[in-house]
Amino acid sequence: MSRVPPYRPHEIGGAELREAVLRYASHPLYLDNEEWLNEDNPYRRQLRPQVLAGQDFDRVLPKGELLNYENLAAQRLLTCIYEADLVFLPQGGFADPAKWEDFRAFYSSSNRALGEAIRPALERFSFGFLDDEVETSGKWDKASLEAFLRALTVTGEPTASEQAIEKSSDPARAARMWLVQFAPDFLSEASPMIRNVMGHYGQAQSEWFKVIIDEYGYGVHETKHSTLFERTLKSAGLRSDIHHYWQFYLTSSLLMNNYFHYLGKNHELFFRYLGALYYTEFTLVDFCRRAAELLRRVLGEEVDVEYFTEHVHIDTHHGRMALERLILPVVDMCGDTVIPEIVRGFEEAQAVVGIADRDFADQIAWMDAGPHNKELHTPCWEAISTGRVTAPIAHLVEPRGELSNTHCHNGDELCHIVSGTMKFVSGFDAHQILRAGEGTVIRGNRLHGAIIESDECVYEIHSVGDYRSCLS
Repeated sequence: MSRVPPYRPHEIGGAELREAVLRYASHPLYLDNEEWLNEDNPYRRQLRPQVLAGQDFDRVLPKGELLNYENLAAQRLLTCIYEADLVFLPQGGFADPAKWEDFRAFYSSSNRALGEAIRPALERFSFGFLDDEVETSGKWDKASLEAFLRALTVTGEPTASEQAIEKSSDPARAARMWLVQFAPDFLSEASPMIRNVMGHYGQAQSEWFKVIIDEYGYGVHETKHSTLFERTLKSAGLRSDIHHYWQFYLTSSLLMNNYFHYLGKNHELFFRYLGALYYTEFTLVDFCRRAAELLRRVLGEEVDVEYFTEHVHIDTHHGRMALERLILPVVDMCGDTVIPEIVRGFEEAQAVVGIADRDFADQIAWMDAGPHNKELHTPCWEAISTGRVTAPIAHLVEPRGELSNTHCHNGDELCHIVSGTMKFVSGFDAHQILRAGEGTVIRGNRLHGAIIESDECVYEIHSVGDYRSCLS
């Protein structure tokens, strides 16, 4: 069975797709921000439309390019499109008339219709790599499926992300960056799976609804899982308004959250969601236990970790429910035909989580290496200025307060300041001040941005591809 919805003649592509993506992203809601953070406005999401015209979304992105800028752009687009199905209200209400207009624009039929028009192509672009990444060969039946799922074990070993936080030069900063990555999912937790309890398919439907009821605190707002996570954020010194930290979400963090929206939005992938659900419920128990301990060690006993300790309790139950009351009864109802899809969902979720884990660890290493990357400017600039290394160059002149909204490059680049002062940001609460004659190496695929702190700043970006070529 095909991994992604097949290309259909009526789906847009080519020049029509590029034009539609640009039209969608050019709405005033999605233009660049003048500040790093979004202030209690869940409808404003920066999509950087000025660079989308040259992006080719009419293809399947290879796994090796998943962290390239094209996918960060696609994941930001998909997040906006998926979340037009969800209800977000600002914590402070609509006292500001402009915010009321943003609400109406975000949920308008024109915004939603244009988003839906480009969604299939973006999904194919971003998730099509899983066709090659995951294989479910062999003959499956209910007995072999049950044996496979029951035999699974967790190692209990810390993930790459957890290790990166522990080893970071600033563990508290790394832990807060970690919590920020969870916000797109945890602040609207269970919203993707709600898409799968509509309709009519028997007892399993009611069992799945029980899982959702648990996630929503049995109707008690104080025990709703997203409420628990809000308390975690606040206790860690972070804000809990929706997408306050939009500019600091990594490509893979959005990919992981959007993967579940992708499965829930496309009901032909219903059975994959069952497998992905089992993977999350099965692994979260051990992960949440370690997460609670890690956050206490790094941020202190005052951090509220009930969100994680609650999942240690409830997901033991949910894992059993997912297998015994959802997956196996659905197989009884639908037959062995659906089993490869269930297995595929499990394997896909595992693959996506693994990508996000490694990406976050690499981002923390990049944030920690800020002073070293600044030092690397000297030998790299010498190689370029003497002509030993040649690379494409962009000359830029920007005024005070000009904000380069966060993005990444597909290869290494060298930023060289000709005059003025720049604050170069490599992640949440991580920056270097760059003055005339200074600069920094910008590693490929690493999220970053900048703001000008002098009346004017003249600088150059040299696309060196691999900065190590400047050191040899």
